[in-house]
Amino acid sequence: MAKDKTNNYIRNQSYWGQVLYRLRINKMAMISLYILIVIIALCIIVPIISPYEIQTTNLSGKDQKPNSRHLLGTDLIGRDIFTRLFYAGRISLGIALATVAIECVIGVVLGSLSGFYGGIIDSIIMRITEMFMSFPFMIICITVVAVFGNSIPNLIFVLAILGWTNIARIVRGQILILREMEYMEACEALGISDVRRMFKHLLPNVSAYVIVYATLGMASVILVETSLSFLGLGVSPPTPTWGNMIQEARNILIIQQKWWYWIPPGTAIFISVMCFNILGDGIRDALDPKMMR
Repeated sequence: MAKDKTNNYIRNQSYWGQVLYRLRINKMAMISLYILIVIIALCIIVPIISPYEIQTTNLSGKDQKPNSRHLLGTDLIGRDIFTRLFYAGRISLGIALATVAIECVIGVVLGSLSGFYGGIIDSIIMRITEMFMSFPFMIICITVVAVFGNSIPNLIFVLAILGWTNIARIVRGQILILREMEYMEACEALGISDVRRMFKHLLPNVSAYVIVYATLGMASVILVETSLSFLGLGVSPPTPTWGNMIQEARNILIIQQKWWYWIPPGTAIFISVMCFNILGDGIRDALDPKMMR
């Protein structure tokens, strides 16, 4: 009886209402969402309320182990690692968000044009997409950052310009299917413009795929930024990111004796990436009507 009531409740909801319901009953996805909310809130609040500045050095208090004054200790020039950890989270998560947003804009626009018009436009866009996909991703990132500098805007630009291809292909594939539907034939018969058909009738139907891609893409960008920063080609110190904070782990002495230098940012990266991946899987399941239990 309870199961029948639940099924009736779900059927009476709108599409997005059903999606939210299925997401809410996914415990792992919701736990991941709550953890991400806490991490983001701490990244915003901690640097504001902390009595320590991220760039202020204190050589008399350098290299301290975690204690009551410095919860995660201090680094080689006396900066508070706890404050820098959450300020670094702002930068790392901000880079990931900006990169994924640009990727989605480029990928959705080009994928929509390619799938909707087909023909020569589709061929040109897909050849450009394949050209970008053929580039060795990490080598191009390293080269561009080394030549033009490793500032935050440069890093976002190179990651976005090399990462839009996957979402473009996903959107194109869905548009190719949707444009053959009967409601699109009705739109054409009514004389609705191409722009309106594309952005009002087609793109809302691929938004689910874009949301899933964006969630999983956040995790990917965090890992790429971490890799580049670990190699010394990410964001330049003294601006902290989770990636350049664990750069200290290249020193075997620090790995063995000074765990508070690299374990906190490493743990933050692990938890954030894991939560984004689990949340992305949960959203994908919630958006798929075949996954309804």
